[in-house]
Amino acid sequence: MKRLSAIVLVAVMALSLVLLFAFSAMGEKDFRKKYEGFNLDVAPSHLDRENPYTAYKARYANSPFGRSDIAIPVDSFDATASSGVSVVEDTGREGPVLLTNEGSSVTWAVEVPADGLYNLHLEYKTVPSRGVDMERALLIDGEYPFYGAQRLSFTRLWADGGPITTDNRGNEIRPRQIEVYDWTEGYCRDDLGYETDPFRFWLEAGTHRITLNAKNEPMLLGAVTLKAIEDAPDYQSYVASKPAGAKKIEGTTLVVQGESAHLRSDPSLFAKYDRASPYSEPYSVWKNILNYTGGDAWRASGQWIEWKIDVPETGWYQIGIKARQRFERGYIASRTLYIDGKVPFDAMSNIPFGYSSEWEMINPGDEEGEPYSFYLEKGLHTLRLEATLGRIGQLIGELEDTIFRLNNIYRTILVLTGTNPDPYRDYNLHMVYPEEIEAMDRESKRLYRMVDQLVEYTGQKSDRIAAAQTLAIQLERFVERPERITKTFSAFKDNITSLGTSLLNLTETKLDVDTIIISGAANPAPSISRNIFKQAGHAFGSFFSSFFVDHESLGNVYEDNTEDIVEVWLVTGRDQSTVLKTMVDDTFTPDSGIKVNVKLINPNAVLPAVVAGNNPDVVLSIYSSLPVDYALRNAVVDLSQFEGFDEVVKQFHPSTIVPFKHAGGVYALPETQNFTVLFYRTDILEELGLQVPQTWLDLVSMLATLQSANLSVGIPFPSVQIMGAASNLSAFQSMLFQHGARIYNDKGTRTLVDSENGVEAFQLFTDFFTSYGLPMDFDFVSRFRSGEMPIGVVDYGTYNTLVVSAPEIRGLWEFAPLPGTELAQPDGSVYIDRKVATGGNCSVMIRNEDEATKLRAWEFMKWWVSTPTQVRFGREMESILGASARYATANREALRQMAWNANQLAVLESSIENAVGVPEVPGGYYTPRHLTNAVRKVINDRDDPRETLIDYAREINEELTKKRREFGLDLE
Repeated sequence: MKRLSAIVLVAVMALSLVLLFAFSAMGEKDFRKKYEGFNLDVAPSHLDRENPYTAYKARYANSPFGRSDIAIPVDSFDATASSGVSVVEDTGREGPVLLTNEGSSVTWAVEVPADGLYNLHLEYKTVPSRGVDMERALLIDGEYPFYGAQRLSFTRLWADGGPITTDNRGNEIRPRQIEVYDWTEGYCRDDLGYETDPFRFWLEAGTHRITLNAKNEPMLLGAVTLKAIEDAPDYQSYVASKPAGAKKIEGTTLVVQGESAHLRSDPSLFAKYDRASPYSEPYSVWKNILNYTGGDAWRASGQWIEWKIDVPETGWYQIGIKARQRFERGYIASRTLYIDGKVPFDAMSNIPFGYSSEWEMINPGDEEGEPYSFYLEKGLHTLRLEATLGRIGQLIGELEDTIFRLNNIYRTILVLTGTNPDPYRDYNLHMVYPEEIEAMDRESKRLYRMVDQLVEYTGQKSDRIAAAQTLAIQLERFVERPERITKTFSAFKDNITSLGTSLLNLTETKLDVDTIIISGAANPAPSISRNIFKQAGHAFGSFFSSFFVDHESLGNVYEDNTEDIVEVWLVTGRDQSTVLKTMVDDTFTPDSGIKVNVKLINPNAVLPAVVAGNNPDVVLSIYSSLPVDYALRNAVVDLSQFEGFDEVVKQFHPSTIVPFKHAGGVYALPETQNFTVLFYRTDILEELGLQVPQTWLDLVSMLATLQSANLSVGIPFPSVQIMGAASNLSAFQSMLFQHGARIYNDKGTRTLVDSENGVEAFQLFTDFFTSYGLPMDFDFVSRFRSGEMPIGVVDYGTYNTLVVSAPEIRGLWEFAPLPGTELAQPDGSVYIDRKVATGGNCSVMIRNEDEATKLRAWEFMKWWVSTPTQVRFGREMESILGASARYATANREALRQMAWNANQLAVLESSIENAVGVPEVPGGYYTPRHLTNAVRKVINDRDDPRETLIDYAREINEELTKKRREFGLDLE
């Protein structure tokens, strides 16, 4: 009986598998039928971007190429139409050189002999500045030729600043990255890499005016050329163009280590170490040996790494790349190979690297697997690998356009339904918005096609594209039954957001490179031989070394009894601690002779360690609310007693020191400075005919227009205080300061928020939620991306998130200073008070009776907050983690050298000039708590704002008095 049951069970399972495969096949067949036969290359003009490059390129797809290059003498610019430029001399180049400063504009008149498509090519050199890529905007005859021409990026040159060194445990330390100021070249191309070829510009015969506006960073221009478009030859043409009878080299193998790159486009593409594989070269489980390059940092299209090779003999060679794409299954990373600055033949424009958890030897070859040969003459050559999106780039561009259109559809429907449609109402969307329903059908089919194309290219379905299929199915159901739209409207927005995240993931084309092997064409580079004994030995060696080697410690590690040592704790993250320790070991310790141990610890471990006496000398990056709490308990050192203190604090705005003052002392140094600014969508404000609000009353006046379109404004709502961080009262505190009110009296014994001016500010703040219905709980980044919340008052660090996570709205948003309050002057004039509350993280020195230790700790703290250190730390963090790690340094000079463009920096500096610090007093933890309670009581219970604020101010004062008694402080 049991045997029969087993047979039946097996039969049922087999039948289920057969049916599953059958239905899968049917589904796949129907899946393709969803878009076959439809023209999906045309989108409704009212939903699409204005003049995208895809449409521009399609318009001139069959147009002729330019016949020859057209050189534009850099010194022939129109002086009356140009500004911020000057002709200079450069010893490294013959002929005139044009210096284009940040914010400059230069215009040339160019005579084009015949109609044609051209590339625009620049020969340029960087000058010392902030160390970020240069950005230019291109106008032809006074207009942007297409969307994308307003943001063109040109990379800098970076190299190792010295040889590889070792720490006191034998681990290799990567050299510091330095900029190389040398002439290089580049084409005007898509800065995100969706278009793999340089931009093509259509010019009719006649005179045209070419304008380059410098949006970010200065640049020296040596040559500007309209290049006749020249595609790379195919492999057969490449071979035929080389000398006949050139021999295939035998017995020659050049091994180029990936970590020994000559130049790189980004300082983040430095050498790294890998102990996880026995096939890395060089190899060690005992030491951290720099043995590869690339990794997570080599993810953006356009980033390149270049090596020098010395070829011993002229002839034909093969190139093998020992690489590893271990980051994503179902994804293909692509690289373009340049030899001496040129792509040798078309196949080298897109070398694919499929997923592999181990190192693989990739020998670029044809479809039959026959490796390509490369003709190299004897002598020095450069070999460059540049990240490219390859065939995926076009799909990503289409995906970005789809997200843009879907967000427009969402906002269109939002006008009628609001964010929470009535589930029992039939909105008849198919009748009210028939074009949007039709557009949904088209976008659904587009998404289905994109999924198919990506699967066809990669060979399997990746998680990166799953959101596209989910949204395609949802759109298809919306088209079939439009009444479903309002029932799942929120899910529709969430799926668009998920698709935007998928877009971001698809743009990350990461790759590791261990070695590059140049071998004779007669003896190509061998594949990697897997050896079970080698792998077993590696596993045993890794296990055994873990008992004797502390791989988690950072850089030089010193024993506690070492002389001249400072113990530093950092509470942020491992990347930050690694960068800090590297800077300490290669700069601070050699210059000062003071040894430093850096430990990464949990923020909650600081106070228990101090209480237990197991404390460090310095703690970095703690909340600004903590130093006064520690000072009350005699746990931190008054820094104002040290020599040079006054000079140190001149590097910061006075507002940053306010939270650290107590009883005449200053108990911390600021590291970061945060404040709120106004983020806004330029496209939506323009569409609605609105201007950026200058005051809170301007913002109130805009609400009628915004809310009539079911759009909203984001103002931070107070939250509960967590882990010592101030609750989100920044907007209210700013209004308070703008009205001339204060939080405490001079001695910090009483709160003044219940003053007449304070009550006015409180009334204004709560009115935004009670009278104007602004949302209290919202995800600003998500709503800002969709356009549902085109204006928001948020911390300026939100820039870091938006610039990375929202590529589909790049160029469509900006930020401005916080709105102010109009105040009348005694002479009858009116001015706008733009005070803004500020805060941030800081560094403290833990109390120590040893004067020599305190002096060493002070030297370290001075070095840490200095301009050169803060600039380098900020740049290195951004080089590792990208723009998402833009450092909000409190050092004003260092801020000017970060990667902000001129307009953004002007907003930040204006806000800092108006910044007001929030003081910390004994018992001050009650203030944000009860102000939050007061706001919530007015909004939730509709209590009178004045009476509510006065009641809670009384409770705040009681706690302030209680704490002052506890610590034996004066009560008045």
